[in-house]
Amino acid sequence: MFDLLPILTVIVAFFAVCALGFVVIPFLKRLKFGQTIREEGPKWHESKSGTPTMGGIMLFAGISIAVIFAIICSFIFSGNLTTEFSDGTRTAHWVAAFGLAIGMGLIGFVDDFIKVVKKRNLGLTARQKTFAQLLVSAVYLIALMIGGMKTTYIPFIGDVNVLSGVGLIFWPIALFFIYGFTNAVNLTDGVDGLASSVTLVVCCAFMIIAGITNFRGANILAAAGAGACLGFIMWNAHPAKVFMGDTGSMLLGGLVVGLSFAVGRPILLILAGLIYLIEAFSVMLQVAYYKKTKKRIFKMTPIHHHFEMCKWSEEKIVFVFSVVTLIGCLIAILPVILKL
Repeated sequence: MFDLLPILTVIVAFFAVCALGFVVIPFLKRLKFGQTIREEGPKWHESKSGTPTMGGIMLFAGISIAVIFAIICSFIFSGNLTTEFSDGTRTAHWVAAFGLAIGMGLIGFVDDFIKVVKKRNLGLTARQKTFAQLLVSAVYLIALMIGGMKTTYIPFIGDVNVLSGVGLIFWPIALFFIYGFTNAVNLTDGVDGLASSVTLVVCCAFMIIAGITNFRGANILAAAGAGACLGFIMWNAHPAKVFMGDTGSMLLGGLVVGLSFAVGRPILLILAGLIYLIEAFSVMLQVAYYKKTKKRIFKMTPIHHHFEMCKWSEEKIVFVFSVVTLIGCLIAILPVILKL
């Protein structure tokens, strides 16, 4: 039987974020919580200085409202989600995923708050942010372990035991996987509507994966993320009326990583999150190459700025990067459909 609840969750998250924009954006303006544009960024971005940031609060609220709505509706109408509450492991996975998103979002919020209060583009130090992110990641993995996680699924191989033998290497790899992807999503937030558009596609992919594999909680969480991103695009598309800031980008980073674990297939995020990886690797490659040769491979990194320097419009960058993400997501969905 077709479950309408995920679709309703998308709609609720979408309208919640759209409506919140009318309240949150003027509030951020009154507080003078404007973005400070970094000096080494594209010169034409200087016109964006002062645009309200910390709009990620809207994403957090929208996702939360939609998830609560879905839970209430499921209990009132005896929906499919209520049956999953009897499965402690699956419930722990999607609730922990939501917790990971909140934890990362809070780190981003503190970082943003320092930036806007001190009127500078640097918030937490790299060491402080790294420690906080690794701590949240470790707590999340401990929650998964306590919640009953025993295996992870790898296409063409199947379920791999992560509690004994070689499988134990999964945990340290997972720690840096979470840390790396969260920061990769953060790097993707540099062009109006880019991070929200790419993440919208990724969340839709995990909705499909969760639907096929019958992970109902993960399906609802992915739906809430997709609806919230779509609603945020209404305010963040070029020319942006608000930026999500680290509050939003780190929230979304934690969300997509959590979703990949919640459906038991974190490895699929490598394909679904292809753009995130390209953004992160462009920075690492640029830094490594420059240190060795004092020359640059790209005109500017993350790579979306390279395309800006090549005279691509922000709308074109968002469109192309979203299409690349869509292709990666379709490839990620294939092994799930084919049960490989």
